[in-house]
Amino acid sequence: MENNTVTSFTMTAYAVMENYKHVQFTIFLLLYIMIIFLNVLLIYVIYKHEELRQPMNLFICNLAINEIYGGTALLPATMSLLTSVTHQMSLKGCLTQIYSLHTYACIEFCILAVMGYDRYVAICYPLHYHTIMSVSRVCKLVALAWLYPCLVFLFYFTLTLKLKFCGRFIHKLHCVNFELVKNACSNTSHINILGLITLLFLMAPQVVMVLFSYVRILRVCVNLSKDSQVKALKTCVPHLVSIANYTIGTFCEVIQSRFEMSHTPAEVMIMLSIYFIIIPAVTNPLLYGIGTKAIRVAIFNLFFRKTRRVPR
Repeated sequence: MENNTVTSFTMTAYAVMENYKHVQFTIFLLLYIMIIFLNVLLIYVIYKHEELRQPMNLFICNLAINEIYGGTALLPATMSLLTSVTHQMSLKGCLTQIYSLHTYACIEFCILAVMGYDRYVAICYPLHYHTIMSVSRVCKLVALAWLYPCLVFLFYFTLTLKLKFCGRFIHKLHCVNFELVKNACSNTSHINILGLITLLFLMAPQVVMVLFSYVRILRVCVNLSKDSQVKALKTCVPHLVSIANYTIGTFCEVIQSRFEMSHTPAEVMIMLSIYFIIIPAVTNPLLYGIGTKAIRVAIFNLFFRKTRRVPR
């Protein structure tokens, strides 16, 4: 990177936020505090209560850790740039944020896919659940959910690290690989093609796993009584909402990054660009904290010092 002529980039999206930057700084700060508090609380409650250390809850903990990772990759830098006069980010800072945000998004989907598999086993093979979802298998699934996206994206990201940059403008609140590559001095069509191939490797296995899990769950539910159907599907609601949030956020990010949206209000563009991190990071701990009875009771007991035992 020593031969690069450009060592910092101007984040042009901050220009439209200049008049209300103190209000927006406060909002982002409150959101960051909320993300840290809600996700740390969820992790703490599950860790503290041995009866909550079930496979699904361990996956929820990893999802919470990833929310903190994504929020930390985005919001502190966003708040710093809001208060900056030039709204510039260094090349190293930009590259770090790109790797962090892209791996956050991929890890999120990997964990959600694994959680879908967990629901499939719990509903389709309830008597063998703890045998199938053994400690060893859970650890392997968690390790795969973190390592696979980090290594696959790193393989592709090395191409970006070798580029020399001549442009110095990124038209977003945060750095993304597609926007950075557009500033390269050389032709980057091969990187864009490899980017699509990498995206296929990063997303296709998870899509297959989620679809497989829910097709099998629906097949089993058809043969159950109505009460059993409601109970089975109720356990899937938080996960389905998380999947929907992830899909909407990813769709918004891809649409506003890849397509011309010059007629869209800048405020809408800003919201679309941060949806994929902010909304899941806030709603997921609420979904699983409130939606899961055992966790909800444990949180209630933590704050109100109740002594009754958390139900299994």
